[in-house]
Amino acid sequence: MAIGGLIATLQNFKYYIQMSVFLPVAEIFHSIQGESTRAGRPCAFIRLAGCNLDCRWCDTRYANGEPGRELSIDMILAAIRPFGAKLAEITGGEPLLHRNTPALAARLAREGHEVLVETNGSLDISLLPYPVARVLDFKPPSSGQSHRNRFENLVHLRRGDEVKIVIADRRDYEWAREILRDDAFPRELVETLFSPVMDRLPPSELVSWILRDKLPVRVNLQLHKVIWPDRERGV
Repeated sequence: MAIGGLIATLQNFKYYIQMSVFLPVAEIFHSIQGESTRAGRPCAFIRLAGCNLDCRWCDTRYANGEPGRELSIDMILAAIRPFGAKLAEITGGEPLLHRNTPALAARLAREGHEVLVETNGSLDISLLPYPVARVLDFKPPSSGQSHRNRFENLVHLRRGDEVKIVIADRRDYEWAREILRDDAFPRELVETLFSPVMDRLPPSELVSWILRDKLPVRVNLQLHKVIWPDRERGV
């Protein structure tokens, strides 16, 4: 085979491989970032379908109950490009259930996006490449899933990552406080966010506990639920 023909064949094979990398997508939408230290910023959201946990306070159960659409990485990028958003988040469900999530995150970063991946804390976050920022969502007792936390992930946290704990009651708060005070927790490296369960724990009560204990955390309210209180999807 001539060199030109061989190059064309290799290019076609590379394109085929790229197009064959699919992920199950529950929804893609353009909104503001409702949580994390990036709250308030325009963001392209890629919500993947499927989850390995069954958290009591889950507010995106539809992402686990539906199979999602199988989209290639190129198709996903084409869908978010019109948004013009520098910030992009891969969420779920649980995005690390899917072996192609690291490839999607890396591709988004190469395309110039600031990339967040929000994960439920039960799977290995070290698979996600730099400079992707990981939002690690540890599960307290009220979630019913605290036994699924992968505490080995603490050693994989790096500057720019965040730890989020959704708190429903005083027991959850005390559990989270002890996690934060543990010597293994990288307090100087990552931002820690305590988020009250909507309609369960008044934010003022959570704030009073944090101030009383002088905890170095950020209170994380779900801004999208304040702006669109009656919408479940696409926000």
